[in-house]
Amino acid sequence: MTETILPPSLDQIEIMARDAMASIPEILRAKTQGIAFSIEEFPSDEILREMGLESPFDILGFYSGVPFGEKELAGPPGDLDRIYLYRRPILDYWCETGEELAHVVRHVLVHEIGHHFGFSDADMERIETAGVDTGRETE
Repeated sequence: MTETILPPSLDQIEIMARDAMASIPEILRAKTQGIAFSIEEFPSDEILREMGLESPFDILGFYSGVPFGEKELAGPPGDLDRIYLYRRPILDYWCETGEELAHVVRHVLVHEIGHHFGFSDADMERIETAGVDTGRETE
């Protein structure tokens, strides 16, 4: 008899995201206090429309909020900053690429944190691969 292996649940993906968060450089992690995390099956229809996406599998994560350096200019805080990770698209990507799932979750998380800081894709790549300081001012 073949053993049935179930894909990771929303809670298991959240544990991976929290572990990934603990692995990013402290200088960045300290400045992400107050960002909420939501692990959802798929992005909302509103996010799909906002991003101009045809399929919910076209996005693995999303940052919603005011970037760190623009907070003082934005006036009183509205909704809290939130990082969404989308379980089904992440699992689909994982199956297609064969990458380790924890690595995929960390990659998506670092990318979305990068949006919080207003980092470029090159900055995010340096954070993810080497854990080095980007050289950008984050205060």
